[in-house]
Amino acid sequence: MAALVTPTPWDALRSFTDARIALGRAGVSLPTTAHLAFQLAHAQARDAVQLPFDALGIQADLQGLGRPTLRLHSQATDRAMYLQRPDLGRRLDAASLQALAEWQTRQGDAPGFDVAFVLVDGLSSLAIHQNAVALVTLMLQRLQLDTQPWTVAPLSVVAQGRVAIGDEVGAALRANTVVVLIGERPGLSSPDSLGLYLTWAPQVGTTDAARNCISNVRPAGLSIDTAAQTLHRLLAQARQRQLTGVALKDDVDHALGDPQKVPPHQAMISFWQSQSRDSR
Repeated sequence: MAALVTPTPWDALRSFTDARIALGRAGVSLPTTAHLAFQLAHAQARDAVQLPFDALGIQADLQGLGRPTLRLHSQATDRAMYLQRPDLGRRLDAASLQALAEWQTRQGDAPGFDVAFVLVDGLSSLAIHQNAVALVTLMLQRLQLDTQPWTVAPLSVVAQGRVAIGDEVGAALRANTVVVLIGERPGLSSPDSLGLYLTWAPQVGTTDAARNCISNVRPAGLSIDTAAQTLHRLLAQARQRQLTGVALKDDVDHALGDPQKVPPHQAMISFWQSQSRDSR
């Protein structure tokens, strides 16, 4: 009896990536399993964008770390406006600006901070709910153990925000560097992906060329531990060189040194080389 699903010559590559490759075919169509899996992934991505942000819960978790926190909001009043008007997601609303002004008044002439962490829902609240507090916890531990002391601003939680909103928060907190933890645009295999954006001397109007990005932080992507190592390394370099962005590079290959972890692109190259040898 013939197989219902016709396989592809590159089935072995599926073990190296979540991308939709080597799905096979049933007649001239996708197999039912692959079609249903695509529909599920599409629904999960849509749900991640629309999932209400539990800002209060995140704030409570951060307060459990013994750190002061601020709960802020962008000028986008609801999710529909946030999706239609990206510009409003880049700026704080009046109430948030007032809260920051009151905080500055209480601080008086106290010095600023080395770094500010800003947690933003972005396009995936799920990413913040699942990954952000764990990463902040690990980063605070690493900074506390650093031989060069770090001062950390109050932790900020921002609803309906974009990456650039961290510039306004960081400037108001008088932080030398701001780290924005934001839910990334969901892919069809990554509804829970967290992005980290690092900016030296944040101020309104800063361009993306002045930022460094660490992306795909999630259990099935870049681990929280590895992301924290990379972020700590970049923070140290940013403070030493007083810059971020295109002039600041992280050249560490996290796959090197682990013989059990082969980079997907190298695995694919090796696969095709073996296929070429077999066909000669």
